[in-house]
Amino acid sequence: MNTAALADYRRYPLTSPLSAVQVLPDRVQVRWADDRLSPFHHQWLRDNCPCAQCVYSVTREQLVEIIDVPEDLDCLAARIDSQGCLCLDWSDGHQSRFDPGWLRAHAYDRQSREERRTNKAQSQLWDSHLQLPVFDYQSLMDDPKALLQWLLALRDIGLTQVRGAPTEPGSLALIARRIAFIRESNFGVLFNVQSKADADSNAYTAFNLPLHSDLPTRELQPGLQFLHCLVNDAEGGESIFVDGFAIAQALRHEDPDAFRALCEIPVEFRNKDRHSDYRCLAPIIALNALGDVAEIRMANFLRGPFDTTEQQMPRLYRAYRRFIALTREARFRVIRRLDPGQLWCFDNRRTLHARNAFDPASGARHFQGCYIDRDELLSRILVLQR
Repeated sequence: MNTAALADYRRYPLTSPLSAVQVLPDRVQVRWADDRLSPFHHQWLRDNCPCAQCVYSVTREQLVEIIDVPEDLDCLAARIDSQGCLCLDWSDGHQSRFDPGWLRAHAYDRQSREERRTNKAQSQLWDSHLQLPVFDYQSLMDDPKALLQWLLALRDIGLTQVRGAPTEPGSLALIARRIAFIRESNFGVLFNVQSKADADSNAYTAFNLPLHSDLPTRELQPGLQFLHCLVNDAEGGESIFVDGFAIAQALRHEDPDAFRALCEIPVEFRNKDRHSDYRCLAPIIALNALGDVAEIRMANFLRGPFDTTEQQMPRLYRAYRRFIALTREARFRVIRRLDPGQLWCFDNRRTLHARNAFDPASGARHFQGCYIDRDELLSRILVLQR
């Protein structure tokens, strides 16, 4: 039995074999061939037992609940078998067998945890000197390796361009679905970005649009945004991008109090028309569980009046002004014009985008867009990496 395959769909490389094992009163301590020591508590080992009684082999999902395991569980014996796996005999009669690659990948000694944090994919911050990642449409449609490289760029850099795409309306869905299903909103599955008289968003006008994220009015902003150029004969309308994570980092270093204010004080965003009314109260900068910047939520044209305490109001305005001032600095801005058959795909919860005003009398301009959630991007990457 391949215990790693049973416990997970992934394979875990053997970075270092097990060399020794010792049973202690509340844990099992293993020594690896590279001399690293890793303790594993009895409850943790029993909770993660990969055997067919504990994990359903079809779904790879857990069957046992730790509450059904004796709290005073003891390990009676531990050994390393001929295949290098850790084998344990428990006081309740159960037996467990752990693949050493899986065990090392999940070890929680200090060195192993720091190693995982160091090796984890990190966002690559960028500014106006960004070497824009550009990909060929047909390669992404035909080659899984090219597709993976595109998705990794989306994950790590957050801004990409694809060239050579068809210019027929609706063709955007073909490449979007190479990642996952499309997220529908009140603007539709695919939305048309054109100037129109009965616009229900400033995006559907010829005005300039300041830097923003789309749908900050939703509890979960869309993760990926696509903008596909079908026709672009109008004068103006250049796309502008900044790395919101780079802006947040600059603010964190140059004005720590402003950074904290935008992390701590929630702001309400509103999107309303004749048929819908969306509202979300959240900070402009969101941090993850490790304290790293995970999301930027910004669209001045969708912002409601600030609502905070009398003491905090001047602090919030100062921080908000500072954030927008940074986004206007040339050092952060990437400006490009999109031509027919080209499309942008970017991380909407990181990369702020804007558009210069254009003259609708000078020629036609027709873009189509859609959204996919960030979870779908990350899932697709893991499946392709298998």
